[in-house]
Amino acid sequence: MKSFTVPTYDQVSDNAKPAFDRFIKIMGKMPNLYATIGYSANALNSYMTYVNEQARGTFHAKEREAVYLIVSQLNGCEYCLASHTQSAIKNGWTEDETLSLRAGTHPDQKWQAIYRVIKSVIENKGQVNDELLDEFYALGYQEAGIVDLLVLINVMSFTNYAFRLMQIPIDFPLAKDI
Repeated sequence: MKSFTVPTYDQVSDNAKPAFDRFIKIMGKMPNLYATIGYSANALNSYMTYVNEQARGTFHAKEREAVYLIVSQLNGCEYCLASHTQSAIKNGWTEDETLSLRAGTHPDQKWQAIYRVIKSVIENKGQVNDELLDEFYALGYQEAGIVDLLVLINVMSFTNYAFRLMQIPIDFPLAKDI
């Protein structure tokens, strides 16, 4: 397999540097995953715009972190599990809750239903049966909610696949196994 190294600030194009600057300002560092995506300034900047815009959707920050954990678990991405466990805790989840979300066993039926919908989307290439959709809508979501959930799955799957393809060194504390 081709070995990917994490580029430094000086190794990326000038078009990627503003994204590096934003991460460094917000997080104090440029995470390895985003730095590596920065080999393509277009990919990094497009991704960041997409993520920022989807944050205005149906799911608030704490809920988005739960979705990211579920998707990352189902896609087998250790990097995103590590980084989003930290983000989920900062957004109000406990570590035990992050584990139950990832396992699909969170005691809140809402999160069990969302887990099943996400799992169906991932395993069935976007297809979700009517029973699961009815369960999702019974939670109070409308059509915008299912579209926004699909966007969150897409956002996280991109970084999950980037990690799995490029085997980027994990620069966050590892998430516990479920």
